[in-house]
Amino acid sequence: MKVTENGEMKHRQLQEEGYPQTVSAEQRGYAEACEPSKMTETDITNMNMQTEGLLELILSRENLNRAYKQVKKNKGAGGIDGMQVDELLPYLRENREELLQSIRDGKYRPKPVRRVEIPKENGKTRKLGIPTVVDRFVQQAICQVLTPIFERQFSNNSFGFRPRRSAHDALKRCKTNITEGYKYVVDMDLEKYFDTVNQSKLIQILSETIRDGRMISLIHKFLRAGVMVGGMFEESSEGVPQGGPLSPLLGNIMLNECDRELERRGHCFVRYADDMMIFCKSKKAAQRTLEHILPFIERKLLLKVNREKTQVAYIGKVKYLGYSFYVHREEGKLRVHPKSVRKLKEKIREVTGRSNGMGIDERKIQINQTIRGWVNYFKLADMKKLMQELDEWTRSRIRMVTWKRWKRIRTRFENLKRAGLDKKTAWMWANTRKGYWRTAHSPILSRVLSNERFKRAGYLSFVECYSA
Repeated sequence: MKVTENGEMKHRQLQEEGYPQTVSAEQRGYAEACEPSKMTETDITNMNMQTEGLLELILSRENLNRAYKQVKKNKGAGGIDGMQVDELLPYLRENREELLQSIRDGKYRPKPVRRVEIPKENGKTRKLGIPTVVDRFVQQAICQVLTPIFERQFSNNSFGFRPRRSAHDALKRCKTNITEGYKYVVDMDLEKYFDTVNQSKLIQILSETIRDGRMISLIHKFLRAGVMVGGMFEESSEGVPQGGPLSPLLGNIMLNECDRELERRGHCFVRYADDMMIFCKSKKAAQRTLEHILPFIERKLLLKVNREKTQVAYIGKVKYLGYSFYVHREEGKLRVHPKSVRKLKEKIREVTGRSNGMGIDERKIQINQTIRGWVNYFKLADMKKLMQELDEWTRSRIRMVTWKRWKRIRTRFENLKRAGLDKKTAWMWANTRKGYWRTAHSPILSRVLSNERFKRAGYLSFVECYSA
């Protein structure tokens, strides 16, 4: 990227103000594109206690630079205007003053989000709203300032979409609760949570912390930006569209009210985003807890509880974040839920299908990525035996698709001979009328396409990834 003389002067100015010596041309260009008016050191250092004047913090050069780099790192698809992430920097160079001034003056209008529907396990779809790249940039800048303010308010029992917290932390807390004797749970299911959040209630909760009315107004505009569905505009009078940087934070802010109430009542619970379990020591206590917390969630927070899916159950009967639980010698343990195993097998079936158009190398990359990602997520579970079974099953799938690829008798004959079979045996198996799956389990194909051969070819093993 070519840097102008003014850009070089700006680079020298950044160095004098304490920026690192090694700044890329793109970062220099960005600093030139998005530099608002100066802020005093007091404005920045008071951030921990700041709830007024937040707009100036959001539009600070350092915050906008971080937001730009995060949006570019996250990549993602474009919104309704078709602008891609790579086009954001040129846009900011040309429109920086107009964009920032419109935000300061309260004239900034987010564009409607683009509706995308993602299939769910139960056959239904999850509705996502993809903001434009510029709107994602502004949302990211807002999120970076609000997150440290609200983090101090959030419960220690909340783990979803928070810095330095993960699903694994939530599961470890569940294990601890079970070990301490909490064997029954209220498995709470909020019906289409992000689609049904009451925006007026959310704004009210935000206003209790944020005193900057301009900031509240800007967030409200994002909530009411609307949705484009099949080229038609739809109003968004309720809900928080999933897909932008702000939605996870706003979701946590709303549900933090429920966290506070549960803590006030002395309940033991774990929440990851809208997935919540309240732990009790008896079934009666769990039923009583459910009966008493429902009015608060539905009448105070104005959220919808799915009565069919919300249940009181023994911990061994519930699924949470893809895991299930059991007790061994009074200690809480984790195992992989059967539905998670079925979902994995569906993915591998898709990758090892002959009609998917994948070549050998691409298929191997996809299988390895699936194995590595799945084991990394489920590594907390006790699943040594399951890993062995999955290895056997996956290798059989690879043998089957390989046998299908050798579809001609002559090709099978030559490959079997090359693998060390004598001519008679090779010719007999090349002409076999056994089905593909049965052939994949045969001693001959297991010998020709051995586990050692898969390892030399670069295929990963569930057992090795789990043991690493």
